[in-house]
Amino acid sequence: MSRFVHGRPTRRRTLLGAVAAAALALPLAAIGQTFPTKPVTIVVPYPPGGTTDVLARVMQEPLQKLLGQPVLIDNRPGASGTLGARMVARAPADGHTLLFPNNGLVIAPHVTKEAGYAPLTDFAPVSLVSLQPMVLVVNPAMPARNVRELLDYAKANPGKVNYASAGPASFGHLSTLLLARSANANMTHIPYKGQAPTTQAVLTGEVQMLLTTTSSQMAGFIKEGKLRLIGVSSEQPSPLVPGTPPINQTVPGFNAEVWFALFAPAGTPRDTVGRLNEAVGKVLAMPDVRARFEAAGGLAAGSSPEQLAGRVATEYNSWATIVKDANIKPE
Repeated sequence: MSRFVHGRPTRRRTLLGAVAAAALALPLAAIGQTFPTKPVTIVVPYPPGGTTDVLARVMQEPLQKLLGQPVLIDNRPGASGTLGARMVARAPADGHTLLFPNNGLVIAPHVTKEAGYAPLTDFAPVSLVSLQPMVLVVNPAMPARNVRELLDYAKANPGKVNYASAGPASFGHLSTLLLARSANANMTHIPYKGQAPTTQAVLTGEVQMLLTTTSSQMAGFIKEGKLRLIGVSSEQPSPLVPGTPPINQTVPGFNAEVWFALFAPAGTPRDTVGRLNEAVGKVLAMPDVRARFEAAGGLAAGSSPEQLAGRVATEYNSWATIVKDANIKPE
């Protein structure tokens, strides 16, 4: 007969203790293998067909294989991306519902009080996914052949250099404002509805300059001499536009790149975030994925969750200043 302690068999207590010790000895990575237990949904807060959507779908299949569960893309456009962001901010913090936004995540709350989320506290950063540099182009009729000449011309002709954007508070608008402010130049903003009209405006000379994302169409206009490429917005020279000097060689400190990143709801367990970060890193190292990102105008660029958190905090604060100083209001 087994001996009892407080009414429980010591043999049973010994077995339970051994099981508990074994569980504690497991590394976090092994415990994290319990995630995911069901399909993972990536919420894209923009319509199908845009760059954000394209990049999400490039990652979809390889992520499925690595995670061992279906990965679903759920487009939730509306309210400048805030609709989808709010949805994920309120989702269960278990890693099965993720958000794949761009810089709009940190810009929208400064422009509208109805954003409905706080970028720094409502999400758990998972990983940076892609960086997309912007190119600075001018109409060939402009006398400027480089960034310095453009800024000198703008200073000598205050308010007479028009620049296009896809609308107030768009990334192109804010980035050009940042450039003008950094260089102490006075330029006039001409907003359009969407990206395509901005390219047409600079082609026809309706505006003199445009800071916009790269594309095969834009590259064609530059090659044909219909537009003059004078700078790239990335901190370092970009392989997407070889031979093009970064704007910050003329305007120190200037850096404005479109980023795309993956976030989970705040409170998601660290081992779950780590599992997702590891999977994303492996996907971004795949040559086919990197090539398809470049075809979409961006570079695969992973990060740690901490690095992404730092980028978000820095940009949230810097864009707040730009929006406030320019008194930008929602349309």
